[in-house]
Amino acid sequence: MTNDPKILCINPGSTSTKLAVFEGKALAFSEEVSHPKEDIAACGGAQAQLPMRRAAVEDALLRHGCEPRFDAIAGRGGLLRPLPGGVYAVDDVMLSELARNAHGEHPCNLGAPLAVLFARASGCPAYVVDPPVTDELRDIARMTGLPRIRRRTVFHALSQRMAARLAAEQLGLEYATAKFLVAHLGGGVSVGAHDRGQVVDVTNGLDGEGPMSAERAGALPALVLVELIQKGADPAQLRREILTAGGLYAHTGTNDLREVERRFREGDAHCGAVMEALAYAVAKSVGGMAATLFEETDAGPDAIVLTGGMARSAHLVERIAKRVRFLAPVLALPQVDELLALARGAQLALSGREKIRSYATLVRQAEMGETDAAETGE
Repeated sequence: MTNDPKILCINPGSTSTKLAVFEGKALAFSEEVSHPKEDIAACGGAQAQLPMRRAAVEDALLRHGCEPRFDAIAGRGGLLRPLPGGVYAVDDVMLSELARNAHGEHPCNLGAPLAVLFARASGCPAYVVDPPVTDELRDIARMTGLPRIRRRTVFHALSQRMAARLAAEQLGLEYATAKFLVAHLGGGVSVGAHDRGQVVDVTNGLDGEGPMSAERAGALPALVLVELIQKGADPAQLRREILTAGGLYAHTGTNDLREVERRFREGDAHCGAVMEALAYAVAKSVGGMAATLFEETDAGPDAIVLTGGMARSAHLVERIAKRVRFLAPVLALPQVDELLALARGAQLALSGREKIRSYATLVRQAEMGETDAAETGE
């Protein structure tokens, strides 16, 4: 392997597959392949989309004249068991759980199997980096008002951690010793407290926590939902509204913040009120999360970081910042690239600067009641 390893990164999303090839730190090319809704619907489920997405990656490599020989493949992590953040080698246990959607169904479950398909052809390792189920919560953050319900984490771990690392670099700090509040603002919104390299608390939008987003409803009054079901509301329909048809979409008919902002600037007061409510909800969540970083002998956050597609809106960023900048400086980093984050993780693993974790070992330890970190070879 050269000093500039060639790495293919694959990020399957709900309606597209993003891919990039890096040679060392240099980007050879990147592309986002959109999948028509009718093609996705015809597959009948996320796992059945694997051939379509594999062909999309192969076609993109061919179009860019890229020889499909790589030193590593990095795929987006899927819905697995809760695990510490880091780089994981794709193994049979991981693939088995993803194939049967053991912990939930989402196109991100195709990141690891796609990585393996291309890794086998190249004879190179396949990794996933900072999966969305990254779980570094403090025990106190897991407790709820009902003992039988404990909080879990599903969030934009890859995006959040990359944004925090970039913020640390800008401020001349080390991520491992700094504190950040990070809000990913996109189709989903998650707000996390990063305490010296670990995400010790974070909102879980897939469980209905946190602010509304472009498509998610965010936190709702629990008893109102109970009453709706008692009155005959379809639970599956409610779930769809909460997770994919809420937020901006429910209020304005579009999940595109740019369109909402355009209407607002043309005089649509309702769109302006919705944007203000979104900013208010994000700021309130950031403020609440700040409490997790203040301790008796410790300072609070070094910075508040806003990332994700909606952080491109200067208007939204300013409406959030005006409410939270008393806590710490506010940095908008909308350009955070999850493909670059995947490449960095793979590069660190190949160089030995990042320990490669074993998902199979983690599962075995969990079944035996062990809690130590799962590192390859242990």
